[in-house]
Amino acid sequence: MQLAQRAQTVQPFHALAFGEQAAVLEAQGHHVVRLSIGEPDFGAPPAVREAMRQVMDGRPLPYTPSMGSPALRRAIADFYRDRHGVEVDPARIVVTSGASSALLLVLAATTDPGSEVVMADPSYPCNRQMVETFGGVVVTVPTTAASRYQLDPGGVERAWTERTRSVMVATPSNPTGTSIPFAQLTEICGQARARGAWRIVDEIYLDLSDPAPDGAAPRTVLAVDPDAIVVNSFSKYFGMTGWRLGWAVLPAGLVPAVEKLAMNYFLCASAPAQQAALACFTPETLALCEERRLELAERRRIVLTGLAGIGLPVPVEPDGAFYVYFDVSGTGLGAWEFCEQALQRAHVALTPGRDFGEATAETHVRLSYAASREELREGISRLGRFLGLLGDAS
Repeated sequence: MQLAQRAQTVQPFHALAFGEQAAVLEAQGHHVVRLSIGEPDFGAPPAVREAMRQVMDGRPLPYTPSMGSPALRRAIADFYRDRHGVEVDPARIVVTSGASSALLLVLAATTDPGSEVVMADPSYPCNRQMVETFGGVVVTVPTTAASRYQLDPGGVERAWTERTRSVMVATPSNPTGTSIPFAQLTEICGQARARGAWRIVDEIYLDLSDPAPDGAAPRTVLAVDPDAIVVNSFSKYFGMTGWRLGWAVLPAGLVPAVEKLAMNYFLCASAPAQQAALACFTPETLALCEERRLELAERRRIVLTGLAGIGLPVPVEPDGAFYVYFDVSGTGLGAWEFCEQALQRAHVALTPGRDFGEATAETHVRLSYAASREELREGISRLGRFLGLLGDAS
């Protein structure tokens, strides 16, 4: 018997591997400060937890339609209208088992063997693996601090070939926490649309973004490109990581294909999770999520101040996703070795740049500031002592 080629070549997600090493240390009695995984420590909002308790009262929980419960699709559409000022037909929304399933459906519907998908380097590693699962070719565009580690129109133009079928943008981005300037996002979508290519925009962290200077909510790409494909999730803004619930907004022409794929791949997302998620969109829950967003902004301030104080530079300050991408090239260690030693010697779990591409693989490390203020302060303190040990050794 022989494994499929994709199973032989798929790369691990090293953030999870470092998490496993952290678990071993914890089993030995050590306190590990976990700053490697993007998982808010708040948990699901209380109203959502209560809704789940109520729905798990023994009532029948049949399958929902493959595209998701009509009530939840309507609630998501209303959220776009009320928060972002765009009208979305609920029929264009598919509810999925996490954003990963949404992206799998989207790529299954848009990617043929040999199709090229343009994305930034650095970027979320699982996106690249999913493209390759369907025989697509990932074309990564190396980015720098000057472009906020985001695609820009010039980079997309240089990467374009006759085989380009999609451009994938994550704004705000994992691992850098940075957003693409909206004017540039608009231009990139225009480039792709003019050439008949799909625009796939990951907005999982959009509602954690800093508001505009006038206080307005961050803008969704749908405001300028109604036919873009948008992937989103309940995991980050609503703090529901383990609930595995996400969604995608699709162009109308893509809906029939995605519906058939959803029927065959997943049947439907969890029925009780969908029912409980309706409580996300009450005024009380939305107000709580805004309080949490402000708390994350304060945690960001703690981390940025702390890293500056111990001499670890952050080339671009994040403005959305709860990650800081800092430069370790001045420590004398590569990013992988830095993370290994930080875990073993300081008991701080981080994620090396190798996960996210080649351009910053050996120079940058991702820190998630989704942990508590106390854990963040402790983690920065430990890293400072660890750097002191490195200095003593030299």
